[in-house]
Amino acid sequence: MLLHLMRTYLRPYRRWLTVIVVLQFTATVAMLFLPSLNADIIDNGVATGDTGYIVRMGAVMLAVSLLQILCSVVAVWFSARAAMAFGRDLRGSLFHRVGSFSGREVAAFGAPSLITRTTNDVQQVQMLTLMTCTMAVSVPIMMVGGVLMAMREDLALSWLLVVVVPVLFLCVGLVVSQMVPSFRLVQVRIDEVNRVLREQITGIRVVRAFVREPHETQRFSEANAGLTEVSVRAGRWMATMFPLVMLVVNISSVAVIWFGGHRVNDGEMEVGALTAFLSYLMQILMSVMMGTFMLMMIPRSSVCADRIGEVLDTDSTVVPPERGVTELDLRGHLDLDAVSFTYPGAEQPVLADVSFSARPGQTVAVIGSTGAGKSTLVNLVPRLFDATAGRVLVDGVDVRDLDPDTLWSRIGLVPQKAFLFTGTVASNLRHGDPDATDEELWRALEIAQARDFVEAMPGGLESPIVQGGTNVSGGQRQRLAIARALVRRPEIYLFDDAFSALDLATDARLRAALRPVTRDATVVVVAQRVTTIRDADLILVLEDGRVVGRGTHAELLAGNATYQEIVASQLSAEEAA
Repeated sequence: MLLHLMRTYLRPYRRWLTVIVVLQFTATVAMLFLPSLNADIIDNGVATGDTGYIVRMGAVMLAVSLLQILCSVVAVWFSARAAMAFGRDLRGSLFHRVGSFSGREVAAFGAPSLITRTTNDVQQVQMLTLMTCTMAVSVPIMMVGGVLMAMREDLALSWLLVVVVPVLFLCVGLVVSQMVPSFRLVQVRIDEVNRVLREQITGIRVVRAFVREPHETQRFSEANAGLTEVSVRAGRWMATMFPLVMLVVNISSVAVIWFGGHRVNDGEMEVGALTAFLSYLMQILMSVMMGTFMLMMIPRSSVCADRIGEVLDTDSTVVPPERGVTELDLRGHLDLDAVSFTYPGAEQPVLADVSFSARPGQTVAVIGSTGAGKSTLVNLVPRLFDATAGRVLVDGVDVRDLDPDTLWSRIGLVPQKAFLFTGTVASNLRHGDPDATDEELWRALEIAQARDFVEAMPGGLESPIVQGGTNVSGGQRQRLAIARALVRRPEIYLFDDAFSALDLATDARLRAALRPVTRDATVVVVAQRVTTIRDADLILVLEDGRVVGRGTHAELLAGNATYQEIVASQLSAEEAA
């Protein structure tokens, strides 16, 4: 998967990669010539006292060094550009893939894991790409070229290379084989820490309300200790790598000087050749060290690439049509035809054989006990999930055949959990319509019974909203979410328990203000409170995912036992009548 990702996302930057290869090749070849030039200066200049030769060859060495430095700097610049572009494109692909997921896929991966894969995992692969661009060309050239140049200087000492290089590779391979499972486990433990931390930050009020700080502290400590243990284990092997390599390097240097010194003393080798051989040995071993550094990154990057590939290879269960319908003759028509929905692996369906029709100007309400399938029913309309049986029709067309933008442009959804984005009041409302004027925003706020508290905020429409809207109350958050849907002016309004955080008086005022605005639209209201839905044109009573009653408030009150139980639990007999 790692190679597949690099091939796929580096393909647009092939020209840059070609330039990098040429520059790295030139820089490495120049570096390989430097010890040989230095040997010539020692043997033919210093040993004979020829100052002119020293100056001439010194100038050549300086020119070669400048060429090597220039090529290396430019190659690193192009490498950084290519690696950063690779990371940007990969993050973009992950973002768009996750954005196409239905609720089913998001729940399967989990939000903390998706965040880790999009940030930390991509960063690990990106760093390996940078190292590959800067070292992948120079390391093999320096290794092979160093061996050849060393043999050119003195063939008799080359037996040292036959011993040293395999020993070095053996040491590196042993350490890397131990690091792979540790790095794989590190990513899993990072997911666990992110999940626990996310839960604790999100649910801090619940934790404090039930005095669960010690328990949550212990839970985080266990997750943190697990990550620390695995990281330390991987770190120990990583720390072992360089001492091992340096041990081999130093022993090799001593061996070259020892055996080379005897050859110099016997007149079989020049001092400059011994110096050059030692330099080439260092270059060979340094190339092995650089390769080792890359090998240290490959195990973790490989694990990260596999996790990224899992996301990219996962197809959404909600697949947009190849040629979605964009032209519709009807407006505001909603029909559910024998709809059923079952979660994967579940024994019982959440919804079973649900049918109803709603037309412009009508309000359809859905009520039932917790877990009856009310929210699931609403989520099927904008295709947050796809029905496992039956059809959901918007303006006479199955939602699976509609172009997604066309479908969503006709729907205004206020979810059960109102969510606001980081920004301002105005920027959140303009999620409904980016071109809405301030007057339209104030009008929507007035209908949603939110104008008073927004005017009281220091900046009015430009008042800041923090992530999730946690700097406003639950009721204010719900009213802002309703105002956001009103700004959109859709043909079908879906209110998924959108009035639950409002007191009865505000609820009544808001519903009264909504009537003129939604007169020409279709309204579907999911609610727990009877007072919210008793004026609806049609009320559906759900129980265990099935419709056990339908009709107006009066009809259901007269002849439906389930609805009577719900009413009796909330209203007195006089209020119900």
